[in-house]
Amino acid sequence: MNLKSVFATENCRRRAIFLLKAESGLLLALVVYLILAPLVSDVSVPSALSAEIVFGLLGATGLWFCAKGFKDQKSYGRAPAVLANLIALGVSYYMISGSLLIVGIPLLILATITLVSSALGYSE
Repeated sequence: MNLKSVFATENCRRRAIFLLKAESGLLLALVVYLILAPLVSDVSVPSALSAEIVFGLLGATGLWFCAKGFKDQKSYGRAPAVLANLIALGVSYYMISGSLLIVGIPLLILATITLVSSALGYSE
């Protein structure tokens, strides 16, 4: 397998579809965790928790629609997918600088691969 076939538009598009759906699923799993967390421990700021749940649901829905856009070969999924993964790169930097390497490094890898696949996975 050569580098040209790895970065071929069709391969990047298929990879972007899979990775965007995976990111959406991860966000949905995080939302489920946040919903169940108050049953196990004390919540000091319920309004912040509810905001995180709402934004998590919005993010998961947005990533799912980005994947649908790539699947339908429409351009509406590309820019939000790239933006979301640029934000994820910033979050991973924040986590790594805060010594949360077990979460920051996998997020860095996932966001980088998805960012490249999303940027190269659309052709006019």
